[in-house]
Amino acid sequence: MRAYARFQRADDYPHGMPEPTFTRYVDSFGDTVGRGGVTDNLGPSFARDAGKRRWWSRGERLSGGPGYFKEVFDLFLRTDVRPAVDSIQAPTLLMHRSGDRHVIDGHGRYLADRIPQARLVELDGDDDVWFAGDADRVVDEIESFVTGGRAAAPTNRVLSTVMFTDIVGSTERAESIGDDAWAVELDAHNEIVKKHVLSARGEVVKFTGDGALATFDGPARAINCACAIRDSVQDLGLTVRAGLHTGEVEMVDNDVYGIAVHVAARIMAMAGPGEVFVSGVVPPLVLGSRIAFKSQGTHELRGVRGRWPVLAVV
Repeated sequence: MRAYARFQRADDYPHGMPEPTFTRYVDSFGDTVGRGGVTDNLGPSFARDAGKRRWWSRGERLSGGPGYFKEVFDLFLRTDVRPAVDSIQAPTLLMHRSGDRHVIDGHGRYLADRIPQARLVELDGDDDVWFAGDADRVVDEIESFVTGGRAAAPTNRVLSTVMFTDIVGSTERAESIGDDAWAVELDAHNEIVKKHVLSARGEVVKFTGDGALATFDGPARAINCACAIRDSVQDLGLTVRAGLHTGEVEMVDNDVYGIAVHVAARIMAMAGPGEVFVSGVVPPLVLGSRIAFKSQGTHELRGVRGRWPVLAVV
């Protein structure tokens, strides 16, 4: 990653950085070290994450001061290893990100043309350091190069209790109190949802405009959370309904997908104002919790095969 034989431009090396741009480039690192500037330059995707930006900045401060950084950068960026490139006999993997503003693609092509057993792989992204951005892709390429293959991708499916909530009559409520007041009320509703989901060791996946989608690692906590949300939002003059189902979900980025999500959504749609409905899968999982249920019969759920027992929490 970010491989080059020489960083500075020369008459016989047009890929490098010319003077006086090079001197300003080196100075810029020393001027911003420890304050996030290096992160912004070398790891733009980290710079967009406040926690990672702080982590990197702290590492800079522990490593050395501005003077140290300038000397080190100046030393290795002035190094020219072109005379040794032809002597490399080991199989070599070169990786370059297409949006890298520091080490342009000409550096990688120069090395790939001169190292006998080199392979050049271009990756998407604008990060200069390998561990920022799509680091998994970098590791995959290394694994493939070293072993000749890649391990099967690990599954992102987990067993989870999915909860959907919905504000009953939200459109009518918004029309009656006006957009500004509704926005304030909706913010208060969302804060209540987040508070109770966090208390139940769950995670709010997203808000749906007039409701929420959350997941939990335990169905009893999920049910208690749904009931707590229902009771708490009454102080805002709101009525909610909820639907829950336990099953495997596919976790992709910050969202969840799968049949279990659809089942929970369909069951919520069956619930009336102030009701908490669950699928028939849930009651056997909460035996001993003292949560009581009342059967609502079996139903076909749109888009899901078979008939499903549905129960109300009482």
